[in-house]
Amino acid sequence: MIERFDAIVIGAGMAGNSAAYTLASRGLSVLQLERGEYPGAKNVQGAILYANMLEKVIPEFREDAPLERHIVEQRFWFMTERSHTGMQYRSEDFNEEKPNRYTIIRSQFDRWFSKKAQEKGAILLTETTAVELVQDAYGKVIGVRTDRSGGTIMADVVVLAEGVNGLLGTRAGLRKTPNPDQVALAVKEMHFLPPEVIEQRFNIQSDEGVVIEAAGAVSEVMAGMGFLYTNKESISVGIGCIVSDFAETGKSPYQLLDKFKKHPSIRPLLEGSEVKEYAAHLIPEGGYKAVPQLFGDGWVVVGDAAQLNNAVHREGSNLAMTSGRLAAEAIFQTKSRREPMNAENLSLYEKMINDSFVMKDLKKYKDMPALLHTQSQNLFLTYPQLVSTAMENFLRVDGTPKVDKEKATVSALKAKRGWTGLMGDAMRVARAWR
Repeated sequence: MIERFDAIVIGAGMAGNSAAYTLASRGLSVLQLERGEYPGAKNVQGAILYANMLEKVIPEFREDAPLERHIVEQRFWFMTERSHTGMQYRSEDFNEEKPNRYTIIRSQFDRWFSKKAQEKGAILLTETTAVELVQDAYGKVIGVRTDRSGGTIMADVVVLAEGVNGLLGTRAGLRKTPNPDQVALAVKEMHFLPPEVIEQRFNIQSDEGVVIEAAGAVSEVMAGMGFLYTNKESISVGIGCIVSDFAETGKSPYQLLDKFKKHPSIRPLLEGSEVKEYAAHLIPEGGYKAVPQLFGDGWVVVGDAAQLNNAVHREGSNLAMTSGRLAAEAIFQTKSRREPMNAENLSLYEKMINDSFVMKDLKKYKDMPALLHTQSQNLFLTYPQLVSTAMENFLRVDGTPKVDKEKATVSALKAKRGWTGLMGDAMRVARAWR
């Protein structure tokens, strides 16, 4: 006998769990399929959790969620081979009763989130891959086929939360495979240290945390960034670059990570640590212009599978949770009106997400992904070097007259970009930022 559900959710990441929890809490019958051994088994991201977006799904999440540290300080570094020029923001206001941001370990957090959905009534099947969408004679999605024996399962609607490289939607022709310049490959290691050592090195207390994001020479001209997150007993350190850049340069992601770890600004923070994990993860970077069709007859797509990632602000989990919740609410409203799960009715999801911060933010930065990719030589190499030269000239006291140092700084700028190039770069960034 073929089983039937109100909804099938493909994937148990941020978007899938958000959708499954919201659907199940509204009383719908939900089946969630996860190809990993457990939710989070294939997600290696050391991540930032944005509290506001999860509160809209589970208001009381702080009671038992596996949170690491709440972030009180953010550092941005522009790096050369031997230096970094940085800015940072730290505020006691972040030590609030209900903190705004936390570091989390996704393998732990995703299991917790999925369990919450199960407590609401969702059924989870792990180590199960959905290999094909089942469609009727008119092309409407009516279920999935899995790799299990007799694995056809029917549903009124399928939620595609399968990640950026998910094949289910592309095989059915519902969305295109992302281009190599629309996806980043990030590699990450977990470095374990005693909590007191982490707190001493980063000047933090108890469960406070610090995030460092670094751009410049570490990506070797490619469009990419390095990152470092403090957890309770570990540090997540990694680097990510656009896949097409890796292909063009032939550079190894692990070599970039090794170089980043050995940088004189990073090495002391990791000294004496024990590495226990290494993995890779694909991240959507195409932005607004890469977002596919979000709905159709019997299906919706959410999270990374929908290219919902803000590369400028490095936000992904909040867009994923919000899209999963909004998709579930649109499905519930359609179901409660006893209307069919066709494209006309499920278009409510697109309207809801367009009205939210998700699409408004992506639209604001719609031209930024192309700028970062086409201007990577200047943005990730030339300007960090120019800033470093200017700072060293300003700070080094060696008997050279200050006017000569200023002339040297201006000469370096003219040699690298010139006034025309500088103005052109400023205008390009301004246009992409608005």
